[in-house]
Amino acid sequence: MKVLVLNGSPQKRGTVATLLRAVAEGAQEKHEVEWIDLYSLDMKPCIACMKCRPDNICVLPRDDAHIMGEKIKEAGALIVGTPTHWGNMSAQLKTLFDRNVPAFMGEKASGMPIPRQKGKTAIIGTACSTPWPFNFIAAESRGAIRAVREVLHYGGYKILGTVIKPGSKSKPGVPDQLLEKARSIGKKL
Repeated sequence: MKVLVLNGSPQKRGTVATLLRAVAEGAQEKHEVEWIDLYSLDMKPCIACMKCRPDNICVLPRDDAHIMGEKIKEAGALIVGTPTHWGNMSAQLKTLFDRNVPAFMGEKASGMPIPRQKGKTAIIGTACSTPWPFNFIAAESRGAIRAVREVLHYGGYKILGTVIKPGSKSKPGVPDQLLEKARSIGKKL
C-alpha cells in the first residue's frame, strides 16, 4: 500500500516532522511511504467559487494542489501532521484541504456529502507550544486534531491514532517514549 505523509509544518526538521518521521518509520516496514513538505508546494488559495463540487476538480490553473489531489486519491493511507495554530491546523494544510474537496468528498443532489476515500486509514500528529494539560483544556492541540479529523471524516477515513507533543516551546525535542508510540501507531497501517 502507498502511504502519503503530509507535513503541514513550515519546519522541515521541527517537532511535527520528527513525530511524522517516527510514524513513517513504523509504516515503512510494510508499505511504500512518500513524504511531502506542504510548505515547499506552490498552491494558490481557494477562491470559494464552489465549482469544484459539480466539476469534481478545482477550476484554478493547474498547480501543486491538483497534483496533491491525485496523490491523495492514489494513497491507501495518510499520515497528516500540523503544528497547532490558534487551536487549528496550519494555513498550508488548510489550503491543501480547501483546494481538494473533490478528492475527499462528493455530494448527492440533496447536498449531502459522499465520502470518496471510504475504507482508507489515517494517522494525525500535532505539536503545540502550550504545555500539558492546558493544550487540551484551552482546546489548542485538541482543536488542531479536531479540525484535521473533520476533513478526514468527510473523506471516509478511519483514524488509527493521534500523536500529540505539548509544550514544544518550554520543552523542545520529542521524548523517546512518544517517538516509540508514534512508531507503534505507524505499524498499525
